[in-house]
Amino acid sequence: MSNIQKKFSRLYDRYVKNVYRFVYLKVSSQEVAEDITSRVFTQSWDKFRTGENIKNSRAYLYQIARNEVVNHYRGKSKFRTISIESVEIIDPQPTLEEKTQKKTDIEEVKKAISCLNDDHQNVIIWRYLDNLPIREIAGILEKPEGTVRVMLHRALNEVKKNLKQYN
Repeated sequence: MSNIQKKFSRLYDRYVKNVYRFVYLKVSSQEVAEDITSRVFTQSWDKFRTGENIKNSRAYLYQIARNEVVNHYRGKSKFRTISIESVEIIDPQPTLEEKTQKKTDIEEVKKAISCLNDDHQNVIIWRYLDNLPIREIAGILEKPEGTVRVMLHRALNEVKKNLKQYN
């Protein structure tokens, strides 16, 4: 295996789960998420093997993923929804009541997030599920950090407002 292949293999191993999770949350289908994730890494390999310098690999992969999700929905002419079914905190031995409450809470959060526009959904996913710093999210969205902070603040306020409606 060449040096470039080894570097790309490390990049793939490091980010494939995060990219897949991001895509899956946007498309709500395992098969579609796998296809899109595959296309993301195929496109990134094409650029990587040419030797082009990619300043921030993770941001670059998320940009490709975001564009592929948009292309997917353009082709289907559907509205974008978000599913957070793959995100579940598992307690070692939760009680039945805790399980029921947790499931209800997760469903309410899913509904509240699904009401957000696409950029706000993305910002919440990247910040709180992928733990990306504001700087990196700004790079992915190609927006100033201050704008991303405002977007995140607005998105969280909107989620809180939506959650109050469900209670």
